[in-house]
Amino acid sequence: MSQYIDIESLNQQIAIESAFLDKLIANQSKIMVGQSHLMNSLLLGLLTKGHVLLEGLPGLAKTLAIKTLASSINAQFHRIQFTPDLLPADIIGTLVYNPGDHQFTVRKGPIFSNFILADEINRAPAKVQSALLEAMQERQVTIGKESFKLEEPFLVLATQNPIEQEGTYPLPEAQVDRFMMKVIVNYPSMQEEMEIMRRNLSGEIHQEITPVIHQNDILKARESVKKVYMDERIEKYILNIIFATRNPTQFKLDDIADLIQYGASPRASIFMAMAAKAQAFINHRGFVIPDDVQFVAKDILRHRIGLSFEAEAENINQENIISKILSKVVVP
Repeated sequence: MSQYIDIESLNQQIAIESAFLDKLIANQSKIMVGQSHLMNSLLLGLLTKGHVLLEGLPGLAKTLAIKTLASSINAQFHRIQFTPDLLPADIIGTLVYNPGDHQFTVRKGPIFSNFILADEINRAPAKVQSALLEAMQERQVTIGKESFKLEEPFLVLATQNPIEQEGTYPLPEAQVDRFMMKVIVNYPSMQEEMEIMRRNLSGEIHQEITPVIHQNDILKARESVKKVYMDERIEKYILNIIFATRNPTQFKLDDIADLIQYGASPRASIFMAMAAKAQAFINHRGFVIPDDVQFVAKDILRHRIGLSFEAEAENINQENIISKILSKVVVP
């Protein structure tokens, strides 16, 4: 970049503007035990207007994490339980005929909220899942002939269970790509699970969460994230990672070339840069370092790499491929 950047002053400014996150994280820890990566990922989505897909076994606090985040912010929250008999109108709303004046009026659905929890999203058929697409991408909803803008902040946080095959529907690729991140939620450690067990037995886990920040704080923080400095070498590093998923042989990754059916889309480059800036902001830093890029890489890429039949036959997943790419691409 040609213009001079006063990194020290920017660093101090970002440290001040990101200080409120400590209060938000502390408030969430009153309910959440462990799952720091999950909570960090939700913050990344919140700071970058990026929707998040959470995948994990039942009972790993996916829903609790989202509800706790929403409760910590003075914003509207709706939970939608996705089921096979759900209709698009149940999400976005519909036109209702009024016999008194012979007119149709709009009845808005639960999508008109700041936080949308799409619980077990893969239980509903494609036509219902696609009802979210316009809202996620355009941040508006069309009912009949009218389009309605959604209020910011607007964030879709979806959960899905990986083990349930019967009665589930795979998400359309176009919809999956619109999720900024796909986060894998793992089991807690033994020490964390001991604390979870004790809190549930004592009733602490059911305490009320009071808002500690306002939604305007999030909107201001999003503008601050844009100011985080990203050097041209970091930009090139991100592009090298993305292009390595498309043309592995150019990066001396011949051993994974036959394992990839298709690489990451241009959205991956955009989202990885945004997430890296937000990660620096969460760490109260005014500039991006390679560690920020590496931290967000798997969540950004794991749902954007298509595996070949060879990869599936050898039990190689996206995680293995991303790790191989990160180990091979030169770090600035």
